Amino acid sequence: MTLQAQKPVGDGERAHWLAVRPRLILASAFMLFLELALIRWTGSNIVHLSYFTNFVLLGSFLGIGLGFLRVGRSRRQPYYSPVVLALLVAVVLTFPVTVDRNTEGVLYWTSLSTTGPPAWLILPVIFCAAALVLMGPAELVGRCFPELPRLEAYRYDLIGSLSGIAAFTALSFLSAPPVFWGLIAAICYGLLLVPRPRSLYVGLVTVPSLAVVGLLLIETLTAGAIWSPYYKVTTRQLTQLGVLVTDIAVNGIPHQQAVPAAARLQWEAQYGLPYERNMKQPRDVLIVGAGSGTDVAIALSKGASRVDAVEIDPKLRELGGSVHPDRPYDDPRVTTHITDGRAFLERTDDKYDLILFALPDSLTLVSGASSLRLESYLFTEEAMRAARAHLKPGGTFSMYNYYRESWLVDRLASTMQRAFGHKPCVDVVSTAGQQAVITAGLTTSDQRCAAEWPGAAPGTPQPANDDRPFLYLKDATIPPIYIITLGLILLVSLFAVRVVAGPYERMRPYSDLFLLGVAFMLLETKSVTGFALLFGTTWVVNAIVFAGVLVAVLAAVEVTRRFRVPPLPVMYGVLLAGLLLAWLVPNAWLLSLPLPLRAVAAVVVAFLPIFAANVVFAKRFADTADATTSFGANLLGAMVGGCLEYAALVIGYKGLLIVAAVLYLGAMALLPRKSAAV
Repeated sequence: MTLQAQKPVGDGERAHWLAVRPRLILASAFMLFLELALIRWTGSNIVHLSYFTNFVLLGSFLGIGLGFLRVGRSRRQPYYSPVVLALLVAVVLTFPVTVDRNTEGVLYWTSLSTTGPPAWLILPVIFCAAALVLMGPAELVGRCFPELPRLEAYRYDLIGSLSGIAAFTALSFLSAPPVFWGLIAAICYGLLLVPRPRSLYVGLVTVPSLAVVGLLLIETLTAGAIWSPYYKVTTRQLTQLGVLVTDIAVNGIPHQQAVPAAARLQWEAQYGLPYERNMKQPRDVLIVGAGSGTDVAIALSKGASRVDAVEIDPKLRELGGSVHPDRPYDDPRVTTHITDGRAFLERTDDKYDLILFALPDSLTLVSGASSLRLESYLFTEEAMRAARAHLKPGGTFSMYNYYRESWLVDRLASTMQRAFGHKPCVDVVSTAGQQAVITAGLTTSDQRCAAEWPGAAPGTPQPANDDRPFLYLKDATIPPIYIITLGLILLVSLFAVRVVAGPYERMRPYSDLFLLGVAFMLLETKSVTGFALLFGTTWVVNAIVFAGVLVAVLAAVEVTRRFRVPPLPVMYGVLLAGLLLAWLVPNAWLLSLPLPLRAVAAVVVAFLPIFAANVVFAKRFADTADATTSFGANLLGAMVGGCLEYAALVIGYKGLLIVAAVLYLGAMALLPRKSAAV
């Protein structure tokens, strides 16, 4: 159903030099680009956000929803957006938070001390600032909607969003520092905001935009940082026990050291234990988490004739090639693989004498995917079974780290016991920080233990699995810090919606669209985490999945625009059938398929419900009386869905499908009678 375009609401639209369609595409691209840039940049300077990446995402969704709801209530240009962005950049660079390891609950797992403002102060500031910053571009997008038929406006919005993802992905590929992100933001503000009156434009747009670019340029020039797709990487050289080493920090947290193999073996026993626990000398070695190259250098020093070095971050690998004193990556025996460790295990046909998980600790989450860390799928029972399948006769599998909790050592050891069918060797090298090495041979005769592991202590949690890959979560609960934080977010959001949009009655006719937004966010999370398992947690996979979701949404819009699709109750039936299919198809079966066939099957399973859900949304959206209010209600629902993502900590990612199905049934129940027949 196509409605006639309405007249523009604001004075700014009539005065704009860009026609409505290119303006809508540019504003939508800028909106998504700015959201991704804020998530990426704030996380590199505020360590709390390495573990709360969707905190900024939730603030962005709130701001985008408020921006749409503000359309028609003000004729002023959203000059507040560049001003707040400049203030946010200034505050974050002035008061960075580099480390925090003292919070209870293992989702916060990596710091040594705290510098900068406490979490209770800086996180609300960033959340509110992100909402205000994104509200501006969203308002500019929303002002275009009344000028076009519903689905045509939505179509251009999606095209713009895809363009924003493509631009940010290209900059990530080029390892562009944030000054380029700020430059793009300044250009977009300049193009989209109407320069009238000129003095106001200069003071509230030009000056703040130049300030953002200038501050980010200073950061780029003074920090000496390398920007990988995951981290802000900084290095410094220091002398340790008479040896020159390179210290590598990511996002302000000490992460790795490039140390000569001989020195590392002398300083810390854990690096040599995987070879001592092996009954034979390993010739073919796989190292997951190769990083700056110390573990690779040790493997070579132990006589390895072939080393496959797997590292997810290309910049850490480049640093290893340039700063490590042993130059291990120059050795012809070493082959580098820039990918996720679990994905490599699922794809390779090679077998090894030793598979080593060398301190894989990512310090960051997969963006927008609840509490899934880059290495989460490495520590599940299924991952250890995959490692076992790639061992040669007489081979061993080993991992070491500073586990910090004795129950965590026991959990990993019991996971290995279940995967290998016998007790592993457990060497607690130091009780301070629970520095430990856990090793299992293909059979008990293939391992040489110093002493028998007594078994897991009472109260040790069950092994993590691919549905709940939360190694560091001791109990199947949502940590109190998350519950309190999410509760406060929802309260602030209720207040903000009332202030910006007026009475809630305005959105009441679109309650079903609100629930569609909640459910779709859960569906998207399940897709992102599912593809991360099947193809790797790399930034490339994530970018492709997010782009794929938008392509599926765009396809649904185009089908709805061009063809007569079944009535909404029928489409709801297709949607629920798609959710049932996704529930029934096990990940283990998908992982067993050859890669091309796995890709086809995964796309069908994941995107069938996404496509059906967006046909439902498109048909319903085309029938609404108020485009911006209905779209805003849907976006606010997505924000609530972002909060509900944390239910996966309790029920697993597969359980999110059940929650989504209940929400879709609720949306169908709230469907207006007139729309049900369309």
